[in-house]
Amino acid sequence: MRFQNRFQRFMNHRAPANGRYKPTCYEHAANCYTHAFLIVPAIVGSALLHRLSDDCWEKITAWIYGMGLCALFIVSTVFHMVSWKKSHLRTVEQCFHMCDRMVIYFFIAASYAPWLNLRELGPLASHMRWFIWLMAAGGTIYVFLYHEKTTRRACTSWRAGA
Repeated sequence: MRFQNRFQRFMNHRAPANGRYKPTCYEHAANCYTHAFLIVPAIVGSALLHRLSDDCWEKITAWIYGMGLCALFIVSTVFHMVSWKKSHLRTVEQCFHMCDRMVIYFFIAASYAPWLNLRELGPLASHMRWFIWLMAAGGTIYVFLYHEKTTRRACTSWRAGA
């Protein structure tokens, strides 16, 4: 019991049934710092992958994976910073929330690039290269059109006002 009371400040209340999870200030800080801390290693690692590539396909694959990884950490850091420090700008926060979800789909697709581009695949499996990216685009369309419909309305109104 004493253990629970001691760490109560790090915990938040349960999310309502129809509401989003609201992280504590400590969770926001942890999200921001851990994501921001990994931006520079992602850029350096991507450059190193590209530099160590031997042929054109390896360079393209290194670029795809590196861009996906860098975009993941940059967009996620911006989203968590806006969510933590600028939560009063609800429409901007919701737009970055959508972007954060979208970049995750494209990072997943980019993560498949080394496996699909640098291996000998059969004729049927080679179509997976394009199918993965179509699925990422489909996930993006889903996020924009259907996921958290209030997010879509807020982002649309924010764009219209800009």
